[in-house]
Amino acid sequence: MSSQTDAETLIERFGENDDFWIFGYGSLIWKPPPHYEGNPIDQRIPGYIQGYVRRFWQASEDHRGTPEAPGRVVTLIDRKHWETLTDHHEPTEKVWGAAYHIPSVHVAEVKNYLDIREINGYSIQFTPFHPAPFTTSISSPSSTPGPTNTNPLDGPPGGEDNKNSLAELATKTTKSRSRSRSEIHAMTSISSHPSPMTCLVYIGLPENPQFTGPQDPEELARHILRSRGPSGENKEYLYMLEKSLSELGRGSGDAHVSDLAQRAKEIEAREGVADAGQMGGVVEGGEYGGR
Repeated sequence: MSSQTDAETLIERFGENDDFWIFGYGSLIWKPPPHYEGNPIDQRIPGYIQGYVRRFWQASEDHRGTPEAPGRVVTLIDRKHWETLTDHHEPTEKVWGAAYHIPSVHVAEVKNYLDIREINGYSIQFTPFHPAPFTTSISSPSSTPGPTNTNPLDGPPGGEDNKNSLAELATKTTKSRSRSRSEIHAMTSISSHPSPMTCLVYIGLPENPQFTGPQDPEELARHILRSRGPSGENKEYLYMLEKSLSELGRGSGDAHVSDLAQRAKEIEAREGVADAGQMGGVVEGGEYGGR
């Protein structure tokens, strides 16, 4: 019996020190993994990885399509391998997405869940993840405006009889502003000079049977519009991915994704959407993993 490989050992031990991070570059950006609660322990950090190209070149038989009519979802292609292919789109320097921290107590369960979800042509790899320089979406204070007519400079109604109320209101406002500034400063000091960290990522390698390779963008957009699977319409996946990427940070868009979304919307406006045929029920939890 051969000994365990270095890769298998790394996968088995990853997360032992409460450092289990998984990078999502597809639906995981807007669909958090199991046990993510959005609290300070379960962090979600926008950012990017390098050395890869994101493409809608992975067939989906289990989520956005069926075995009889596979849909299309994104995968990552090693940049060096991509350079040997003929593509209609130029690559982005950075592949943006979101990294999620999974607490140690849930690592084994999440690993098992993701392994089950990602068997449809995906393999585990590890890569450096670069947090966004200024990630205000993690813990920045609320910007919800307060009620009207509470500005201490305007003063409360009642004139001299309410001097105490005015002073009290001004004190509360000053404290609130001070707290907000300190929270913003803390957030900036944490994220203005972030260090890369190792993330687990699921990638559809070119040798996997679901890898489609380069496709004509117009035909690909039409294929996405026709496709539907247990997790819903393929076009929903495309449109949500474009929207989610645009919200991650400055320059976080992806020209390949945006072009396909624009083509699909133009086709819909011009021709409508063809019936996808077979329709599946929605899988609880949707598709997770690195996608």
